[in-house]
Amino acid sequence: MKVTAKFEITAWENTAYEEPDEGPPLGTANITKTYTGAVEGTGTVRMLACQAGDKPEDGAGYMAQERVVGTLEGKKGSFVLHHGAVGDAENMNQYGYIIPGSATGELKGLKGTCVVNHGVLDLNYTL
Repeated sequence: MKVTAKFEITAWENTAYEEPDEGPPLGTANITKTYTGAVEGTGTVRMLACQAGDKPEDGAGYMAQERVVGTLEGKKGSFVLHHGAVGDAENMNQYGYIIPGSATGELKGLKGTCVVNHGVLDLNYTL
């Protein structure tokens, strides 16, 4: 099943955990999202990130784990996403998965892949 949900970031707390004399800093962020559409609920995210230059086109990468609590097409429960991306202005490679065995409630057994991109979550799943 393929579905799309929109999200709004409602909180973002960013902290550098390494700031070398040369090279880009490494950061971590705690993020909260509100989902609407095929997914209704809240996402709680812990993200690691690296911005290689002053501009997004200079290169960047992130990886995150996110617990989503609410409903997926009306079925209530929670699940955990593992998603990320790496690239620059010319080539961005994204990946994402529903962590097998992480779903609860009516979503127990949920498996699949995801892409998280600029306020949109695309899920390709089986239940």
